[in-house]
Amino acid sequence: MALSFKSIWIVGASTGIGRATALEMARRGVTVFASARRAALLEELAREAPAAGSIIPVPVDATNREAMLAAWARIEAAHGAPEALLFAAATHAPEGRCQAVADICGPVFETNVSGCLHMLEAGLPALRARRAGRVAIISSVAGFRGLPRALAYGASKAALTHIAEALWFECRRDGVTVQVIHPGFVKTPLTDKNDFPMPCLVSAEEAARRIADGMARGGFEITFPRRFTYLLKLLRLLPYGLYLRLVAWATRGLV
Repeated sequence: MALSFKSIWIVGASTGIGRATALEMARRGVTVFASARRAALLEELAREAPAAGSIIPVPVDATNREAMLAAWARIEAAHGAPEALLFAAATHAPEGRCQAVADICGPVFETNVSGCLHMLEAGLPALRARRAGRVAIISSVAGFRGLPRALAYGASKAALTHIAEALWFECRRDGVTVQVIHPGFVKTPLTDKNDFPMPCLVSAEEAARRIADGMARGGFEITFPRRFTYLLKLLRLLPYGLYLRLVAWATRGLV
């Protein structure tokens, strides 16, 4: 499916879904400005690009506000402002029982939430001034409702969904499309940390194709695989009394 934009800044492009999506976008003729902390991985990614110069490494730590603003300024000065933004950076820390503490939650929120806000602060004003462009944020079905051992990660993803929803109202007046991406389980270095069954697991490459197709089609939400994510949407509708008992039964042994 043809994409309506010719350039995109992907934050979180060194591994996992972000990396696979950078390659998929480049295969579809989009110039990708690929950002992450690890410059060596970005250089390796650029060497795998389908054409020279289709993936341009822009190393930056998404948690550093000033560095993110400077990275955008470098891209804009050298190549012009990208037409689209995709936030794909994510981290999580394995959680046990009762670990609602700063050393667990803080780093997760710094990457997953603050990193997204830094990307938006850097790039969104140019899209709004142009009155055209696209913002896509990778959230997760883990943010739909509270789940065992997902206090930090799930809450951070719920925040990203909320950010995307609020932005939709703000940006529609300026001609900027906003999309939220709700994947189920995707095989990445992040999910490799999980020590529990992951139903309907898909590859990062399949996730990238779904994301690119969803961005081509438009619409606010991109979600996959639907046989799994729609089940979680149904659970989101249940009253607390039923939801809590059902999830406690289904996840017995995790806590």
